[in-house]
Amino acid sequence: MARIPTPLSQTEIKNAKPKGKEYSLADGQGLALRIKPNGSKVWILNYTNPSTQKRTNLGLGSYPEVTLAHARRQREIMREQLAQGIDPKHFKKQIQIERLKLNKQTLTRVVEQWFELKKDKVTENYAQDVIRSLENHILSKLGRYPIHDVTAPIVINTLNKLVNEGKLEAVKRVSQRLNEVMEYAVNAGIIQHNPLAGIRHAFKTPQVTNNPTLRIDQLPELMRALSLAPIHLVTRCLIEWQLHTMCRPGEAAGTRWEEIDFENSLWVIPGPRMKKRVEHVVPLTKQALAILGVIMPFSASREHVFPGNVDPRKSANSATANVALKKRMGFYGRLTAHGMRALASTTLNEQGFEADIVEAALAHTDKNTIRRTYNRAQYIERRRVMMNWWSKKIEEAATGDFSLYGSVK
Repeated sequence: MARIPTPLSQTEIKNAKPKGKEYSLADGQGLALRIKPNGSKVWILNYTNPSTQKRTNLGLGSYPEVTLAHARRQREIMREQLAQGIDPKHFKKQIQIERLKLNKQTLTRVVEQWFELKKDKVTENYAQDVIRSLENHILSKLGRYPIHDVTAPIVINTLNKLVNEGKLEAVKRVSQRLNEVMEYAVNAGIIQHNPLAGIRHAFKTPQVTNNPTLRIDQLPELMRALSLAPIHLVTRCLIEWQLHTMCRPGEAAGTRWEEIDFENSLWVIPGPRMKKRVEHVVPLTKQALAILGVIMPFSASREHVFPGNVDPRKSANSATANVALKKRMGFYGRLTAHGMRALASTTLNEQGFEADIVEAALAHTDKNTIRRTYNRAQYIERRRVMMNWWSKKIEEAATGDFSLYGSVK
């Protein structure tokens, strides 16, 4: 009958000295401490492989990093695996492989995978805003972290810089986008749960503020400033184009010549460029077409109607109009590019135009699919009447030479 070894004690382990040859101190049930000639002490588990039935050694780590109690716990876990026919060495190797895979799934890598899906669901400008915000505020600091190591406290600490700067709206947007990334990671099987699900509760809620806008009686002031401000002709054309067409800044900046139907005086914006991913048709007034006539010598040979200042092969930046209004035209805190849409909306509603017609002109998508289809089919000519009235109002405000095109007959 095999002799059952006496379990090791802390004193015995601590006092074990190296010898000329490697030797072992048994703790029982296959666990032993191997003392090497160089003085190192390594835990070994000797067991019978359930598949090959051969004796096998498995290293459990070095003493004192791995304590006696820890080594015994590992022995019990592995004995349970053996009882189920699992080879502990093979199981440990699989865990290491999985850990390596996880470590390669950095936050940056997962964001890139998520963004490949996200970017096809939103406009190009919005997609760039999304990835830029994550790169600037999160990935520059946490991008190399394996995603399973990204926790709420780490992210909160990173975003506190924005909080201290009073940029609560940016914190809100980044938190929402990170949540989307984590939900993608859960659904893709990369992580088991979303550690950032409640992160928004760690920050103050930003106050909701509407885009500042002007009153209709202040429209002449805007047209005068637009005429006299030290801005590029492309920027001036872009602002007037947005004012006449009532479209969003990104949609205006990205206007392509191929979208303009001169024969029918229409601007057909494809769905992928719209906020709601639905094609939008804008009836073009004589004044709007005149703006195209002014800009045509500068960009007719290019893809975009309003080429970028730095790289004319690309479109103007969606923030171009905003920057000009705030920094060059003296409307900081009084008017934004989005605020021009509000100016048009308020004026047209006050003038008595049907609310549905105004909403259609603003590309505010009706949630009712059938009604939306009907409206888009039926409203073009009625919108054309309204747009003509609005363009005439803008023209009247641009008294003297405060318009790009002068009076349109």
